[in-house]
Amino acid sequence: MALFFGKKKQEELKLEGKESVVSSEEVLEQSTTSEEEEVTTQISFHPEWNLAQEDIYAFQFLNMELPPLKPNQISISGISMVQTEEGYAFTAFLRHSLNKAIKLETTKIALLDGNDQLIGRKAFDLTNVGELPAASSRPWTFVFTEKDLLKNDIPVQGWKLAFVLEETKEKHSLDLDSTWKKSLDSAAKKQLKDLVDRIDPPKKGEVNFLGVQAKFTADDSLHVTLLIRNGGNKSINLEQIPLQVEDANGDIVAKGGFKVGKLEVKANTSKPWNFIFPPAMVVKRDADFSRWKAYAPNN
Repeated sequence: MALFFGKKKQEELKLEGKESVVSSEEVLEQSTTSEEEEVTTQISFHPEWNLAQEDIYAFQFLNMELPPLKPNQISISGISMVQTEEGYAFTAFLRHSLNKAIKLETTKIALLDGNDQLIGRKAFDLTNVGELPAASSRPWTFVFTEKDLLKNDIPVQGWKLAFVLEETKEKHSLDLDSTWKKSLDSAAKKQLKDLVDRIDPPKKGEVNFLGVQAKFTADDSLHVTLLIRNGGNKSINLEQIPLQVEDANGDIVAKGGFKVGKLEVKANTSKPWNFIFPPAMVVKRDADFSRWKAYAPNN
């Protein structure tokens, strides 16, 4: 049997991730009365986890390193991260301080870096965790694939898993395609990031376009750079995009459809993309681009 922690000695064991704590009422909509000011959580393993004795000792040791919880709290305490063929696997303790057993349901979990900046987000079916005994701490593994991540620079230590609560408003962020990351210099990347940070994000669940740059070239083609903005909480994949461009006078300047393969725009992000309207798609060549917009017709 492969050891979860390898051949690490006790003095080499340490918690690689941080802890996030929320009220049980925010996750379960329930609480219990308690006279205790602090609650020490006891280790609990899933019945189907077949662990070597060395790993059981290691989990017990790491659980003892965690601080007590206050009454009516639930936390996720980071243990370790490994890169796998599927993506990144984060193992953490799911802890709670209620004086009764609890069951968790499908819950959105955010992956944060050491500065609490969002790295990824995914909905996990936590019914698979099983029933957590009263005031217990159960190790569990959360796998984030590439599509769940906003960036691939994952810190080995200092990361944090946190419950995404309904009232939590995550910051709308820039999502650069790999080709853009390679071709843009740092100044251009900063300009795009500042633009996304400065403007109001799209409404919840809304997908729209925001014009960044529009210009005609010598061959009378219209080159347009847009931000494709996804205000939803799920990634979207676009294969064909119908577009129409209007100038400051409300006149249609160009219109046409574009095949973009399978363009992914991650949840709650804006992705810049270039579109070239050949002369045959251009309707108006003396356009006023002092103010303009691009949109999908009939949408």
